[in-house]
Amino acid sequence: VQLQACGGGLVQAGGSLRLSCAISGRPFSSTVMGWFRQAPGKEREFVAAIRWSRDSTYYSNSAKGRFTISRDRAKNTVSLQMNSLKPEDTAVYYCAKGAALTSFDYDYRTWGQGTEVTVSS
Repeated sequence: VQLQACGGGLVQAGGSLRLSCAISGRPFSSTVMGWFRQAPGKEREFVAAIRWSRDSTYYSNSAKGRFTISRDRAKNTVSLQMNSLKPEDTAVYYCAKGAALTSFDYDYRTWGQGTEVTVSS
């Protein structure tokens, strides 16, 4: 399985971006897809996750209410709609594949290459 993330860019504070992650191969029903991010000089942190089969979602406190994770089973993609962006959302965003709906990066075995998001103030 390979993951290819895209959709990053430069946006002003308050703006929106939509990240997308293409998944090669069909995910199993038990698959969980997650988004993580890593800001310069900081540790990688969990953003959101979704279970492939039941559309169950899980968000970090910083993402809740502003970001929406979704999946398209026909296209084998998972997306992260980010609204009301803040400068502190600036980071490289990674999609990842796992089997448990958790916020722990060690639960995710496959990672994409990352897409950079910069939010200007």
